[in-house]
Amino acid sequence: MLVRNPFHLVELSPWPLVGSLGAFFLTVGLVSWFHGSGYSLLLLGLIVILLTMLQWWRDIVREGTYQGFHTYQVCVGLRWGMILFIVSEVCFFFAFFWAYFHSSLAPSMELGCSWPPSGIEPLNPFSVPLLNTAVLLASGITVTWSHHSMMEGDRLGGIQGLILTVILGIYFTVLQAGEYYEAPFTLADGVYGSTFFVATGFHGLHVLIGTTFLIICLLRLHMYHFSVGHHFGFEAAAWYWHFVDVVWLFLYLSIYWWGC
Repeated sequence: MLVRNPFHLVELSPWPLVGSLGAFFLTVGLVSWFHGSGYSLLLLGLIVILLTMLQWWRDIVREGTYQGFHTYQVCVGLRWGMILFIVSEVCFFFAFFWAYFHSSLAPSMELGCSWPPSGIEPLNPFSVPLLNTAVLLASGITVTWSHHSMMEGDRLGGIQGLILTVILGIYFTVLQAGEYYEAPFTLADGVYGSTFFVATGFHGLHVLIGTTFLIICLLRLHMYHFSVGHHFGFEAAAWYWHFVDVVWLFLYLSIYWWGC
């Protein structure tokens, strides 16, 4: 008797091996570059990783969109994978908040027993940081609008909401770059500068990644890769973007507002 398997048995693929080689080249090239030995191996690693990403994700899009291999059970696994990834990101940012509160709640004598430390002029939380908060909150609304439009079969509304979300994400990055350029302190200004720039910098990196994620979803939506009942690629991007929004709220309240 033939028993149907609800799981997708993936065919042999060269991309895990090629991707691991690219990561190896990238690591060795980065260390060599730190020691002034050139950056040719670093560039090779970057190129190999980028090509691997494009080819591997192309195969996944083909399997899910055109070949129909992403069954309900497969989508459940993909959802759990994205949930666990976001949980790992929560732990990642938890370390930065721990470092910040460890130093700010009980400032040492070297910091002047005060927070912000003596000689540090913090940024005004009601200028660019508040604008950035409004921008990210607005982007959370537009990505939700796009998601609900997609679930209701309104393709035009989905595209419009996604375009607005991408624009707001890029605008946030531009505003933060200007804030960094005009900041009265640097990464070298003790524990305040290091915790501020590491926490907000990694969040900015996640905004860039999330914006790229949404741009890819916009292209896929334009190419009719998503349907009313099959659009987990977009859902994953929306979950990631909401996570970025929530992290920024904690950053704004603790580092910008309370920390000033």
